[in-house]
Amino acid sequence: MSKSREMLADQVCCPPGALLHEPISAAVAADMAVKLKALADPVRLQLFSAIASHAGSEACVCDISPGLEVSQPTISHHLKVLRDAGLLTSQRRASWVYYAVVPEALASLAVLLGATTAHTVAGVSA
Repeated sequence: MSKSREMLADQVCCPPGALLHEPISAAVAADMAVKLKALADPVRLQLFSAIASHAGSEACVCDISPGLEVSQPTISHHLKVLRDAGLLTSQRRASWVYYAVVPEALASLAVLLGATTAHTVAGVSA
């Protein structure tokens, strides 16, 4: 696991398992609701997982679209929803657009849902 993910696990906004231990603020609830709503679609959850698990936590559409039974325009729409929710960033490189997971967003979701170790935040069970 990278040192940056370990550092992010220690720097997230809320104490571990915040949702289970104390009420969250209205601002945190609104922010998390946007992220959770974006991930509530099975195709978007698959896309997010494919990008998060790809080398460097970034990928282009050509890397993640095989295996999905939706059209390329539909994939692009779902990636835009994830980007608008603050879960992904995008960067154009020549004719390709590369998408990357926003580490802070992943870490804050993990902490909110009770993941307490850096290994869990990275997607690897401890």
